[in-house]
Amino acid sequence: MNQTVRNARSADSENSLPLSALDLVDHGRGVFALDAGYVRPRMAAIHLIVDNGRVAVVDTGVNDSVPRVEAALAALGLQATSVDYVVLTHIHLDHAGGAGRLMQLFPQAKLVVHPRGARHMADPSKLIAGAAAVYGAAQVHALYGDVVPVDALRIIEATHDLRLPLGGRELVCLDAPGHAKHHLCLFDPYAGAAFTGDAFGLSYRELDVDGRQFLFPTTTPVQFDPDSMQATIDMIAALPLTAAYLTHYSRVHDVPAQAEALHRRVQGHLAVARREHAHEKRLQEGGESPAAAERARGSLVTRIREGLSTLLVDEAAAFGCPLPAADVLALYATDLELNAQGLAVWLETAE
Repeated sequence: MNQTVRNARSADSENSLPLSALDLVDHGRGVFALDAGYVRPRMAAIHLIVDNGRVAVVDTGVNDSVPRVEAALAALGLQATSVDYVVLTHIHLDHAGGAGRLMQLFPQAKLVVHPRGARHMADPSKLIAGAAAVYGAAQVHALYGDVVPVDALRIIEATHDLRLPLGGRELVCLDAPGHAKHHLCLFDPYAGAAFTGDAFGLSYRELDVDGRQFLFPTTTPVQFDPDSMQATIDMIAALPLTAAYLTHYSRVHDVPAQAEALHRRVQGHLAVARREHAHEKRLQEGGESPAAAERARGSLVTRIREGLSTLLVDEAAAFGCPLPAADVLALYATDLELNAQGLAVWLETAE
């Protein structure tokens, strides 16, 4: 149907969030996209797969997203007991921060997570500490609140090719490293859909042009692996898909062509990082005092971010995006910083 579902029930239902505040989109074949309400509109999507009254929730947003999920279920005429699975593509907190609280609300659900991430959902203390090291403790608490642990007995460790029955269909878990070692994709053969988390890049709807979507890679500050990322992109592109569903933000079409563009932009990221790394080495070998060299080069992360900013603006313009460069950079500001950090860490490990 591909239409926005609004006000399917009255706002005086059991849910505290008025349905008029939802952005819930029906993409057909039981696939729905819900705005997580994270940071800004259409920054992060939560996807629901519905079949014969049974539900899988893919990624959870943050604690503040929980009322939205409750309201979406009510809008679709479903109950908390309808949810069989909460599937995490990976455990970064914008994808998994609300998982513990949702699991408290869904008594029959199992949490499906990559084996490398399972222990961190049962005890999220290291996960929170890692996020605090990147963003700062105050910012982490402001964004994510108190991250609730999940009972280990309710966690399914999703090994590659694990099958999950849902109503009359079967969902397939696929190991998908590159953005993070603990990343999986969820493939739904019936819908021709892959739920890719961050493994297939970012695609913000503001950059759409004539029904086409613009994709840009997303690294991570500690686990970016470009070879694995490109292998994962190829794996996704080889699936029989009508669309890929990204957490940031939802549906993209023409997956093989998107994969080609994404490969090129990953290579662009690597070229920027290598160029700035080589520049830094030349400065270090040039005989200047350490202080003078530091002043001359600035932070490596800053320099990589500047290079990525140029790459982003050039790629968006070549794609035909009508937004001014300043608006494009504003939309991707956090992503550019994280990508630069991820590339700087990768340079250290790749030496």
